[in-house]
Amino acid sequence: MAQNEVQDNSGSLVTEIDPMDSVEVSLLICSPHEEVYSLYGHAAIRWHDMRKQHPEEGERDWVFNWGMFNFSKPYFEIRFVFGLTDYELACYPYSAFWPSYQKWGSSITEQVLNLTGAEKRSLKAALQENLRPENKVYRYNYFYDNCSTRPRDVIEACIQGEVLYQEREDYSPTFREMVRECNRNHDWNKFGIDLLLGIKADQKTNRSEQEFLPMNLMQDFLTAQIYVNGEYRPLVKEQRTPVPPGVQMIEPDFPLTPTQVSILLLMLSVGILWIEWRRKKTFKYWDMLLMTVQGLAGCILTVMLFSQHPTTTLNLNILLFNPLPLFFLPAVFKRKASRWWILQFVMLGLFAVGAFFQSYAEGMGFVALSLLLRIISNKRGKLF
Repeated sequence: MAQNEVQDNSGSLVTEIDPMDSVEVSLLICSPHEEVYSLYGHAAIRWHDMRKQHPEEGERDWVFNWGMFNFSKPYFEIRFVFGLTDYELACYPYSAFWPSYQKWGSSITEQVLNLTGAEKRSLKAALQENLRPENKVYRYNYFYDNCSTRPRDVIEACIQGEVLYQEREDYSPTFREMVRECNRNHDWNKFGIDLLLGIKADQKTNRSEQEFLPMNLMQDFLTAQIYVNGEYRPLVKEQRTPVPPGVQMIEPDFPLTPTQVSILLLMLSVGILWIEWRRKKTFKYWDMLLMTVQGLAGCILTVMLFSQHPTTTLNLNILLFNPLPLFFLPAVFKRKASRWWILQFVMLGLFAVGAFFQSYAEGMGFVALSLLLRIISNKRGKLF
């Protein structure tokens, strides 16, 4: 406990205790629960002043939470698609924070940080500065600036020394692999995210990048050391579980997985091709249906190319789903779409080559084969 000797009014020396000695600063890590928006977990900072409290004194146990957003804000969905979503820092009592996670069955792990009094004062000033109206709102970024990276950054900035992390050996997953793991119980949510993520999501990540997931940040903090003037001290003084894990109900997804649906599509395409071969005619309305789905899905992917999300701007799924089919619908209706089938064949070829550079969503290979069958049906094996 830090103590200083000071003179009182009579000139006698008295011992003064640093008030920061009674303050616990913790990183709170909340485990995922089964709501889609919480599949990745959550992180926050707890500031707990444990001095004996008098009835007239205010709250001394606060949570600083960078995960607040206003869903009712105008054009929220459009802003999210373009990477223009604003989140903000909120400060409220710890007693209002933990009950909701207990209700959901999520655990809360508390890592009490091994900070000096000076570092706590620096952190307090930084938190107050972050709470200012002009500072508390920030541009949310799914992988690089979120509710996990913000607490980490403000804690690191207030430490008077170097934080040394233990690097994970032989562990460098991609963003896509980590997202898939978080969505392992939600096949269709995983499928949709896989469609939107592009090549950059398949690059190997380093330790810092992996900390966009709170559970990874918790693991790194637990083994980190603070190095100051030739001495080391652990970053985490104590780890405890104020809210143990509870029972979580996994809501069932659509009964068929994306792979099963895509196989059914391929089987249907084979059946239609066989009927067309027997009748020696093509079903143009089936082609128009597939092209409409391709084109509408392609409009979404095309919009994502202009998003500020850094991992969506180069997406090879655009070779399979793009707006071009919509422009060729009249020609297909008139059975004069020879150029479209040639163009589709080229794009499918590039899509196949792209599999060496980008990991596609499950079932996309079967979808590509279904589209290839339509080219065969319309060109009767004579593409050029």
